[in-house]
Amino acid sequence: MNRTLPPELAVLGPCAGRVEGNEDTAVVVYRPAGDGLDVAQWASEYRPELMDALATYGAVLVRGVVHEAALLNEVAGRIGGELLTYNERSTPRTQVSGNVYTSTEYPAAQTIVQHNESAYSDGYPLWLFFASTVAAESGGETPLADSRSVARRLPASLVARFRAKGVLYTRAYREGMGLTWQESYQTEDRAQVEEYCRSHGIEWTWTEDGLRTRHRRPALITDPRTGEESWFNQAHLFHASNLPKETREALEEMFDPEDMPRGAYYGDGTPIPDEDLDLVRQAFEDSAYAFPWVEGDLLMVNNLLVSHGRRPYTGRRTTLVAMAGTGHGGA
Repeated sequence: MNRTLPPELAVLGPCAGRVEGNEDTAVVVYRPAGDGLDVAQWASEYRPELMDALATYGAVLVRGVVHEAALLNEVAGRIGGELLTYNERSTPRTQVSGNVYTSTEYPAAQTIVQHNESAYSDGYPLWLFFASTVAAESGGETPLADSRSVARRLPASLVARFRAKGVLYTRAYREGMGLTWQESYQTEDRAQVEEYCRSHGIEWTWTEDGLRTRHRRPALITDPRTGEESWFNQAHLFHASNLPKETREALEEMFDPEDMPRGAYYGDGTPIPDEDLDLVRQAFEDSAYAFPWVEGDLLMVNNLLVSHGRRPYTGRRTTLVAMAGTGHGGA
């Protein structure tokens, strides 16, 4: 991170703060003294300090204070303002209470690789609020990686290439192959989909199987406070190299490139070599910091500065998420 991390931060009422992490990624951790913290009132009272910590470090963890969806909905609203609905979806989730959703519902044995939420969209959330209501028996951590550190770890030539070209995302929606267009856009009305695409700079084509889309987005953003660049895209997730080898080979035999469920190219349409994205994945891995969830943990993340993922787990695990604030266009 190239920053000196103070081991102790100012006490916020009944909560003592401490910076934890590694040389790349930091989390400000608050532990309430005793039971009975009114976390919603605490969040309102100390919102300026919490927002400053999010702007500086990118993540804040409050231990053992949010155990159910309704409280997460309230706390997230008090800190982040009006909560967002989850549209232009790329993964399966369930709406739980208000605008609180389950985290991505992938099988327990799967890893969810590091990503900044909805970085493929021109209307991404600024703030993420996670709550662990059921902690896994083992595993299930939500690793964090500072996106500024990821950009610094990558070769300068690769960063310059992505900065200049951006990323072209492609999707092909069809039954039985990931989300349908109805699930992604939360409507059965084709006209509503077309209006959404038109207003968000997405090219679309209706097909016999469903829908194809393509759109371009920046690959990096600049932190307005410091002028530092953050790696902010999902090229490594949309690219075929993210698939298991056998799955990729099968899909590439079945479909032309434009009909693959998801794809990522440089913004000018040229292919991104697997090797480029292997370097991106390694930078995320080298920057990542993870902590074990405890039931009731509240994690706040600055989506512009910090990516998140999920490690495999055993037993039951329920992690809820709310999103707030809207950034536009990756700039």
